[in-house]
Amino acid sequence: MNPELILLPEWYAQEAVILAWPDEKTDWKPWLKDVRNTYKQLIEAITHNNTGVILLIREQEVDAAKLLLKDCRKLMLVITHYNDTWCRDYCFLTVKQESSMQPIEFIFNGWGNKFDANLDNKVNTAVLTNLCKQPLKSVDLVAEGGALEIDQYGHLLSTAMCLQNPQRNGSMTNATYQAMFREHLGASQISILENGHLEGDDTDGHIDTLVRFTEHSGVVIQSCFNRPEDSHFNGLNALVNEVKARLPEHDIFELPLPYILNEVGERLPASYANFLISNQQVLCPIYRQPEDQLALEIIANAYPGYQIVAIDSLPLVQQFGSVHCISMQVPKGTLKAEVLDNLRDGLTVYGYEA
Repeated sequence: MNPELILLPEWYAQEAVILAWPDEKTDWKPWLKDVRNTYKQLIEAITHNNTGVILLIREQEVDAAKLLLKDCRKLMLVITHYNDTWCRDYCFLTVKQESSMQPIEFIFNGWGNKFDANLDNKVNTAVLTNLCKQPLKSVDLVAEGGALEIDQYGHLLSTAMCLQNPQRNGSMTNATYQAMFREHLGASQISILENGHLEGDDTDGHIDTLVRFTEHSGVVIQSCFNRPEDSHFNGLNALVNEVKARLPEHDIFELPLPYILNEVGERLPASYANFLISNQQVLCPIYRQPEDQLALEIIANAYPGYQIVAIDSLPLVQQFGSVHCISMQVPKGTLKAEVLDNLRDGLTVYGYEA
């Protein structure tokens, strides 16, 4: 553990959330109207909670976005280029280093060279570092934000399936990963989970689709207790038992699993655990399924004192992700004063270009 720094948990006070606008140059083209409505719903929920939104956007999309989002406040459009909108996995993380907030990035290679990520991998250095008080720290390691979950005590969770994909870091051992996470993220304890995976998940089992910490020594797990005949049941049940064994002092909150197929009959990786925690809100994906209400009730029990906000995420899961995957929180104290001023001014355009 590096005692001088710590990766901040998601419930730390935030001054903004980063998103990337879906357009026809991304894979959202077939669902563009529906997915933009989901983004609008999410942006309104975040900004109405007095939290800013930094929206990465291509220059030619600015006018259309301003029209759709004209009633939004605390929204800043930042002009840049990107391959896709899963900014959880390529935007900077934030570690607290003594009294300052340090933006830190890893290498993003499209979830193990599955997809082109050349533009995504440049977003931090091209534009986002310009928004931050402290210079960006770059680490020579392939890793994604969705693969890392941490609590306020420095206990970091990840998954073996993701880390051990040789297309990320070759034959890097778990011990080397743990040393890197201790050095660069200040992790004091690291649990690399062996079980659990959702069909259709391109990320090799990101932790943010499976297991999430709560602020008060709890763990929310994407379970399959409601579908004992489902192909996921054995793997997710093994995950629940593994988490119980590794975190025996934690309260366990199991989420039901929905069953959703796309137009060509593929199972979609719809996870209720892929929620975003932001300033006493939990922005929860729902999928227009019978399990939605039960999932919201379980999350409300896991996060007492938080406002639970349902976000229609059926459009998002058509591209195999959800609310947490498209967002990255920015803790309080990270952004420059001029950026905060822009966020306070309503809907503005910040003129950096990659």
